[in-house]
Amino acid sequence: MTDFKIHDVASAPADSKPLLETSLKNFGMLPGLHGVMAEAPAVLEGYQVLHDLFQKTSFDADELTVVWLTINVEHACHYCVPAHTAIAHMMNVDSNIISALRDETPLASDKLEALRNFTLAITRQRGNVTQDQLDAFYTAGYSQQQVLEIILGLAQKVMSNYVNHVAETPVDAPFQRFAWEKVSKDQNAA
Repeated sequence: MTDFKIHDVASAPADSKPLLETSLKNFGMLPGLHGVMAEAPAVLEGYQVLHDLFQKTSFDADELTVVWLTINVEHACHYCVPAHTAIAHMMNVDSNIISALRDETPLASDKLEALRNFTLAITRQRGNVTQDQLDAFYTAGYSQQQVLEIILGLAQKVMSNYVNHVAETPVDAPFQRFAWEKVSKDQNAA
């Protein structure tokens, strides 16, 4: 068990207080992840900026969810999978898309499946994708812009996923109904 502090506005370092107030305003609560990040104000600010920027990309709500949940599931983030499941529901993403992403089963949309596959390639291969992988992504209807935007989303998710792993951030009450654990491939085959 780690001993990372989960700050609230009162306990946070001075430079984190306005950032946590922004979180409270945006989410109607203080996500535990933000409370942990508040220990290092630059980390919390960087995360918030990346989150805002990723939402301004060319991706629609379904596509944002595909990128976020694909990375969260790949990184086995016990906190971000439930959190982004709740966010996806708030964004009115189809529950079949959410379930397929959480369960690592094929998506009904070929275009969204291509987005998931390319996001996995970027994540697993640390950006060292092949021309064939790029071509398949482009053939699905995406462009170089979206390649770069996936990398932006990955930067955001690396921050949150890794912080949650190190800090063992407890899942917030509003997200607990979407609790999730990574199922090993062996368990899927059984």
